[in-house]
Amino acid sequence: MYYKLYIDSVFILQTAGNLYLLSLAGRILECTATHKRILAGAVMGALLSCTAVMIPVGTMGVRIAVSAVPVSLFMLHAVFRIGRCRKLLYASLVLAGCGFFLGSVMIWILNRLRTVLKGNMGLPATLAAGYVSYRILTAILAHMKRRRNDCLRTVEIRLPKTGCRFCARALVDTGNHLSDPVSGKPVSLISRELAAQISPAFRPDKYHAIPFRSVGKDRGILEAYELPEITIETQTQTIRKEHVIVAVCDTGIAEDGVYQMILHPRLLES
Repeated sequence: MYYKLYIDSVFILQTAGNLYLLSLAGRILECTATHKRILAGAVMGALLSCTAVMIPVGTMGVRIAVSAVPVSLFMLHAVFRIGRCRKLLYASLVLAGCGFFLGSVMIWILNRLRTVLKGNMGLPATLAAGYVSYRILTAILAHMKRRRNDCLRTVEIRLPKTGCRFCARALVDTGNHLSDPVSGKPVSLISRELAAQISPAFRPDKYHAIPFRSVGKDRGILEAYELPEITIETQTQTIRKEHVIVAVCDTGIAEDGVYQMILHPRLLES
């Protein structure tokens, strides 16, 4: 069985698809790049894919499958200047995930169009379906980012002994019901790294032992300390709290993550 392949159509489809995928991956990875660089990376990726298709070795499916990984790695490195191998492989998986969801939405749209138009879809219809799919996915990503930002707050921790102030990002966890068993005060969680940085503000005479239960571990005791004062900045107001209890948590808060603190929701009450 033979297939007639129009390389110009393949090049156009590959370029458009690469543009959409690089844009989506950049949003998820929070990597920045100019429009010219993204366009250049998409074109170079399309040229490499077309070159791999034309090599008379193996079947068409094998050529496409073998060339997909190196082409994606090349585009990500060229567009977003990702150098570390681990981060580059992670970005490649993100790009593959974007391709899966983009292709799924495209297939759904094209199937609906075939039902209405009663025929095969040409290049313009495929490009239009790809653009609509891209817009749908960007809207979903924007909504998810807004939801995430709504849960993040900027917390300023003052260190009276040194006169310094330390800013950290905090996640408002509505499921955090941790409280001091004696006073009933709400308890927030901080990473071990953040605790080391603000330890001069801890009051040794206000040490707390907080019992807890969590998924994967039935029970345990957290070391907790009292901060003299913190300031929580929201989109509409600034909340100042005194004598705030924070517990040092070794799991659940990544040292290089987006946030360094899990804030108790009761602290947002004025």
